[in-house]
Amino acid sequence: MIPAHRELPRTDGVRFPARFLLHRLRPLARWVIRRRFAVRLHGTEQVPTSGPVIFVSNHIGVADGPLLAIFAPRPVHALTKIEMFKGLLGWFLRATGQIPLDRFRTDPGAVKTCLRVLRDGETVGIYPEGRRGPGDLERFHRGAAYFALATGAPVVPVIMFGTREPGAGSSALPPRGGAVDMVFGAPISLERSLWPRTKEQVERSSMLIREQMLVHLDHARASTGRELPGPLPPNDIEPDPATGVPERGAP
Repeated sequence: MIPAHRELPRTDGVRFPARFLLHRLRPLARWVIRRRFAVRLHGTEQVPTSGPVIFVSNHIGVADGPLLAIFAPRPVHALTKIEMFKGLLGWFLRATGQIPLDRFRTDPGAVKTCLRVLRDGETVGIYPEGRRGPGDLERFHRGAAYFALATGAPVVPVIMFGTREPGAGSSALPPRGGAVDMVFGAPISLERSLWPRTKEQVERSSMLIREQMLVHLDHARASTGRELPGPLPPNDIEPDPATGVPERGAP
């Protein structure tokens, strides 16, 4: 049997992201954050305790990524837009194992790094909407489906409430004294598919994941009594490639 890292695309020469700060800082970061606002976790018992996992979350505010990395039951290496990897923030993101992604070009480095993490039995975080917004999953990129097919890792849906207030901008933080709810859902499993994987296969799988996430979104609304914050202000919508899977099916 071919070792996982020698399957195509090969990852035996890819460096695993830094993980020291990601693991060591989580307890302190949780204590600091909870001094400002409450973070309520739901459904964490559904997250596999070992083996690869793909966390797939809606994206409503700037705090989504840090909160997922800090409060998920397992440390998360999240795909993060490359524009954020500048200066001190960029150093910190790399030191905590986050994975830079160029959203406007094919980025084989980011793809192989995610595959390396999953093939080593760890977790990756993906925001399939591609940018902050209403969090209703209308936009849905195909990355999560690709990684699930390539590795057989289960997809764990995550719904965020409260990381942005209605009407607030994309960089707004949760209000002091407020509450954030993170709702983890039952894992979604796809049968692993060896190379080559077709575009149509990835699109069908992506639509399946999106459908399951929409069901989970309805469940999360009902179980928490929370609602999404609605759209961003019109002048605060970030450009993002038009490669999502729309309501009517894949383009």
